[in-house]
Amino acid sequence: MPARLRALVTVLCAAVLAALLPATTAHAESRTVQGGRLDWGIKSSFQSYVTGPIAKGSYSLTQGAATVGGSTFRFHSAAGTYDGDTGAFRAAFSGGVRFLGHRTSTGAHQLDLTLSRPTVSISGSTGTLHVDVTSKAKDTGAVTTSRQVPFASLSLGGIDMRGGGATVALNNLPATLTAEGARSFAGYYTAGTALDPVSLSADVQEAARQQEKQPSESPEQKRTSGAATKDGAIEDGAIEDGAIEDGAVDWGVRRTFREYVTGDIADGEWALTAGAQDGGALFRFPGGEGTYADGDLTASFDGAVRFTGAHGLDLSLSGVRAEIQDGKGTLYADVKSPDLNGEKVPLVTFTAEEPKSADGLVTVTEAPAKLTARGAEAFGGMYRAGTEMDPVSLAVALTADAKLPALPDLGSAPTASASPQPKKTTEPENSAEPVASAADDGDFPALPVSLTAGALLLVAAALVAVAVRRRRARPAASPSAADQG
Repeated sequence: MPARLRALVTVLCAAVLAALLPATTAHAESRTVQGGRLDWGIKSSFQSYVTGPIAKGSYSLTQGAATVGGSTFRFHSAAGTYDGDTGAFRAAFSGGVRFLGHRTSTGAHQLDLTLSRPTVSISGSTGTLHVDVTSKAKDTGAVTTSRQVPFASLSLGGIDMRGGGATVALNNLPATLTAEGARSFAGYYTAGTALDPVSLSADVQEAARQQEKQPSESPEQKRTSGAATKDGAIEDGAIEDGAIEDGAVDWGVRRTFREYVTGDIADGEWALTAGAQDGGALFRFPGGEGTYADGDLTASFDGAVRFTGAHGLDLSLSGVRAEIQDGKGTLYADVKSPDLNGEKVPLVTFTAEEPKSADGLVTVTEAPAKLTARGAEAFGGMYRAGTEMDPVSLAVALTADAKLPALPDLGSAPTASASPQPKKTTEPENSAEPVASAADDGDFPALPVSLTAGALLLVAAALVAVAVRRRRARPAASPSAADQG
């Protein structure tokens, strides 16, 4: 090849590489996973055993976990990282499920298992589901708590995790109990046992830039409040009794009632108005106003929820008010139903003990609640007085800068997209509803390295071929002229 042609090919290849390299490195930095849900039934036959005639037990949801369908639990608020270049993915989800069964004469339970904070990690073609586990051994009754146990291995079925954009969504990944999971499962199942499949959807954001560290506030800038000392000064760190700046009550009414409303019998729905928010397993009634003093609280909240369905179901709850005195709480609501017309009803009572306070925020977290006699009337006799209802959580801000707890973040609803597609697999039930294309983030899709190299070779080969044809078309000055250069 003539020297000039070699130089031309070199320059062209360098220019093409320079244009492609920024695109291929655009996804090199891990991006933040923020918001999403994970649906997992753990093991449906275990659920049936716990609630069946042998164990005669039940399960309860904590930390905002919800139910989906008949036997699936929904965990929320995904947080983690995703690298579209390598496909590496890790996301932790909030929420937990506690199983109780085999109640003894003392009121304790031989079966006591809590699984919470599931975390999915994927690297290459392998995936693992980690969970926090608190379990009671069947033989000794010893209770152990373990953090982030590698509980189950996940089969990706050939899914290629690379090249994703705004959402990562995986459906029905087969899950198999690990040896560590079997031990933490209190010995109910052996390693290798098939668990319920795992599905998840998580929102992916641009890599967050670390904010510059802000200087700490000076004592004069801090909002100090609380009980006055003898000289009239305010004790540092205490909370001033008085008016509530803001507040919210989180309450799901009753899980089985929600399932009844949307189930085959009632075939109904609920609607939120006046600012009420849906947190998946709970409803948030915001806009708290009232007073807090010496551990006692009185506050009213905005929002309304209306349940409707077949068989005359029509129940509205609004004007929510919470009262706490001497550690005992009552939740009131204006009730509209076929039997009541907007009457203020004490629906449930709960034990608040001493409301916890920190950073200008007073909180009651998942306080067990029981239906009152008037509340039973509000539900048309569906439940008896004393029935356990969903726990009550509330938070009130005593300072303008106090932040209320965030609602569960379920992320974007999973939707199909054009990329990437799963590889062919012998397990057709596995799918990756994949991740939105990279173009959704404002970046151009990066070409694979092998494709880039092939393109450069084709360009170079074409240039050589053109040059050779042109030289052959010219008459040679001597028999050896064509061999020179």
